Amino acid sequence: MKHTIAVLVENKAGVLARISGLFARRGFNIDSLAVGPTDDPRISRITIIVNGDDYIASQVTKQLDKLIDVLKVRDLSDNEITIRELVLIKVEVDEKKRGEIIDIAKIMNCDIVDISHMTLMVEFDDRPDRVELLIDLLSKYKILEIARTGTIALQKGHNVV
Repeated sequence: MKHTIAVLVENKAGVLARISGLFARRGFNIDSLAVGPTDDPRISRITIIVNGDDYIASQVTKQLDKLIDVLKVRDLSDNEITIRELVLIKVEVDEKKRGEIIDIAKIMNCDIVDISHMTLMVEFDDRPDRVELLIDLLSKYKILEIARTGTIALQKGHNVV
């Protein structure tokens, strides 16, 4: 089971290294990691996706909560959350393929952000399962490069992590 863990930390050098080191020392794999400042530039939000049972998520949450620069930790997996991921995909095209790829981009609500004689690049932000669907649809063409941001998440409603 995938767990989405939100962590608010002090925006200081070395905090991310300490957090990723905690995962490495305990043998936990991080499936996705996204970091960025919040509305307060002194605080950053880290969204971590880990694969494991409830016990592993509980252990990770408890260990994170012990770190000095960590202000708040929350396992969002059991809550109503909105999750998103951004992907850029560069595909090799020729005259025939260009129209097919543009049609896929339109159906999936992608933005075409770069086009040349030999390539087409799409930008897409949505749930991770929809990002996987787009990659699957484009995999029958020659994908040259993919860049993904990692998953970000917020709890729905008035609750704040």
